[in-house]
Amino acid sequence: MPETSNVTRRDLLIRGGSAAAGLAFFPSDVADRILRISSQEAVIPWIDGPQPGGQANTLDWQGLTSWVTPTEDLFRVSHYNTPEIDENDWTLEIGGLVNRPRSFTLEEIKALPKEDVAFALECGGNRGFPTFVGAVHNARWGGTSLRRVLARAGIQEGGIEVVFFGTDEGVEEIRGNEVTQSFARSMSVEDAMDPKLLLCYEVNGEPLPTDHGFPLRLVAPGWYGVANVKWLKRIEVRNTRFMGRFMAQDYVTLRGEERGGETVWTQNSVSHGRVNSIAAKVTSDGSRYRIHGAAWGADINRVEVRVDDGSWRPAILGEGRNDPYSWTFWHLDWDAGSGEHTITSRATDGEGNVQPALADPEIALKRTYWESNGQFTRSILID
Repeated sequence: MPETSNVTRRDLLIRGGSAAAGLAFFPSDVADRILRISSQEAVIPWIDGPQPGGQANTLDWQGLTSWVTPTEDLFRVSHYNTPEIDENDWTLEIGGLVNRPRSFTLEEIKALPKEDVAFALECGGNRGFPTFVGAVHNARWGGTSLRRVLARAGIQEGGIEVVFFGTDEGVEEIRGNEVTQSFARSMSVEDAMDPKLLLCYEVNGEPLPTDHGFPLRLVAPGWYGVANVKWLKRIEVRNTRFMGRFMAQDYVTLRGEERGGETVWTQNSVSHGRVNSIAAKVTSDGSRYRIHGAAWGADINRVEVRVDDGSWRPAILGEGRNDPYSWTFWHLDWDAGSGEHTITSRATDGEGNVQPALADPEIALKRTYWESNGQFTRSILID
């Protein structure tokens, strides 16, 4: 499944959560982390929503067989060009409000202590509209701690924001002015010093492919994909908030909040992930049925499933259940009767946050497609 997308996101103001979802993730002990389906079991196709092969570059849930997303199947969104970089000519510059500005070669980055993290990376627009689903994957990323590099540079007392600049760039028109800008995202110094954030040069045990940010990219577990800047060239500490296109204009959620009988409209920059889940497929061996699914976006505590208008039933958590940044596979055995049925799942994280229903205000009053984590219902026909 190639990982290229030229999806146009502007002017698609659709309430999120009504489309099918997708994603895939992975651990180190791959052999023990396979979603196994008996050769005697058959996958029963959904009768609604996107069908396998219907969306290029997105996950086919019904074809999912592994907790690991192969590198060649990793999803990707590009906003500008895809730069071809010679690692011998490349350096990472650390500047701004730091005590010791400097540059790192790739060899110097690799000489620092190496760490790994398994992370389910989801596009901030995943499931925001019906033709863009399955924009997620899980991989094991390898690199060195961002905090370690920033500590070597020494952040000055006045620094409050860390900005990550990619090598990819494009022409933007800003109030009648055409300027060339690099892709850039930022976060607070406090967020940037999270020990889980890595400057990565490997994915799935191999060097980063060009499409995924070679020679170096940021991987920010727990954040939506837009924060994971590829093709890094500069990290800059500033004393003001960064207001670039992908912080203040694009990737901004417009959401209504009910206060005293009035609706107050708020805007926030897409950042941290939200608890999410989906029923991926239903299998049968001829006499019994099993609903398979996944949950992600947070440290998953439980998943519940509802068939038709029945009560919520607890699912059994499987692979990934002890890994807060990857996804968690789940399943529920189902005594299915013939006819058409609907299947809905909802996940709850370790802090008690429940995946919202579509009628809940945080989804019903959302007017942009970002952060679409509403409960998702699928239909299936049992003969």
